[in-house]
Amino acid sequence: MEHENEIKKTPISDIDKKIEQLEERKNRIVRLASEKERKKRANRLIQTGALAEKYFGIEHLSIEKREELFKIFSDFISKNTPEKYRRNTE
Repeated sequence: MEHENEIKKTPISDIDKKIEQLEERKNRIVRLASEKERKKRANRLIQTGALAEKYFGIEHLSIEKREELFKIFSDFISKNTPEKYRRNTE
């Protein structure tokens, strides 16, 4: 009964304000999670590029030439990748 009286005393504007605050908080949390994932992806891309340069000696090639080289080997790599390195598609 006391809880019911408390609800009746709370103005709708206070409830609307609380809803707005919670929505802002939710949006902030979603944005931070998205930024974190974006940073992780950027870091992976940088590391992958560094490994490609290290093992393929492609520092001197333009981006276009690198792409041509990757296209040449992509089919071979896809077909010959050991099972333990393949993406799980289950």
